[in-house]
Order: sequence, then C-alpha cells, then structure tokens
Amino acid sequence: MSGARIDKVVIPGVFSLDGQDFDVENNVWLVGDDDEVLVIDAPHDAAPIVEAIGGRTVTAIVLTHGHNDHITAAPALRAATGAPIWFHSADRMLWDMTHPDTAPDEYLRAGTRFDVAGTRLVALHTPGHSPGSTCLHAADLRTVFTGDTLFCGGPGATGRSFSDHPTIVNSIRAQLLSLHGDTVVRTGHGDDTTIFAELRNVH
Repeated sequence: MSGARIDKVVIPGVFSLDGQDFDVENNVWLVGDDDEVLVIDAPHDAAPIVEAIGGRTVTAIVLTHGHNDHITAAPALRAATGAPIWFHSADRMLWDMTHPDTAPDEYLRAGTRFDVAGTRLVALHTPGHSPGSTCLHAADLRTVFTGDTLFCGGPGATGRSFSDHPTIVNSIRAQLLSLHGDTVVRTGHGDDTTIFAELRNVH
C-alpha cells in the first residue's frame, strides 16, 4: 500500500500569452511522504512551494505544459531543491519564451514513469491545450493530474497560440476518459472533479 499523500498549494500570479495578461490562481501538487516528494508544476513564485516541501527530498519537478503560469518558478525551485525539471519537448518554444537562458533537465514522453513514496505516476501525453501538454496518472492513488487539459466543467482552453480544440478532445477521450470513473481529476486551476463527472462535458 502506498504511503504517499497529495498536498496542494495555490499560488496567484499572471498568465501571459499572445500579448495579453490574465490574473490566475494555479494549483501546485505535491505527491510524497514525510521523506520525499514529487512536485507537479512551478508557477509564479518558488517560495510557497519550498515551504510546502518542508525540507523533504524532491525527486522531480514535473511540468504539465509550457505556459508561463506553470513554469515561471521552475528554475528557482530547481536551484532551491536540486531536483531535475521534466518537461515535454513539444512545448520547448513556450519554455523559451519564459526562460530563454536556461533549459529543462529531462524530457517527458508518453509512458515516462516516476516512483515516489511507494507510488508510481505515469505520464500521459495529452496535446491540445498545448502541443506538449502532459497528464500524470497515479493509479494506486486513483488520481490523475491534468494540468490545463481537463477541468471541472470540461476541456481546457484552446483559443490561443499552439492550441487546438479537436486535438484536446481527442486526447481526453483517448487518454483520460478510459480511466476508472472514480479517478479524481486534480487540475491546474480550480476545483477537483472525477472522470465520471466529466464524461458529459467533453465534446
């Protein structure tokens, strides 16, 4: 049985793309136990994430996609923790808009696996919100971390550069709706939902 637990930190900041700025609140997810933890997304400010880590060993910083409101604090968090940044290469152009002078450490692929605190997370490549959008499925925690791919209420936004609505719908149907209906969807912004609850919202 996994001893892993899931913690959430909500960090306010600004999302910028296509010459527009939006005030947002981002969810940061920490999966681990008292000794080690994996961090999902690094928005806006590293300090509250470091506080939530609380001195634990960080095994990885995994970024769900390349929009600035999910990656701004990643280099500072890497510097504070020594953990590698994992990121899908298809979003590298978005990374370079925010961090032109540094690079991620490792590239995510479909099926990339992370083991932390007795639980396993598997990367699911779910393009649409962005080309490199990636979800993380933790089967034994009956949870999927969806970034901005699937929200309480349906698919993520596809009105901006590098996004496409038919692609995100196909990704959700192929990669997420096949998960157990009780799977908790932990999103990049806003409230949790379940796979079952979103079945009627994906179209």
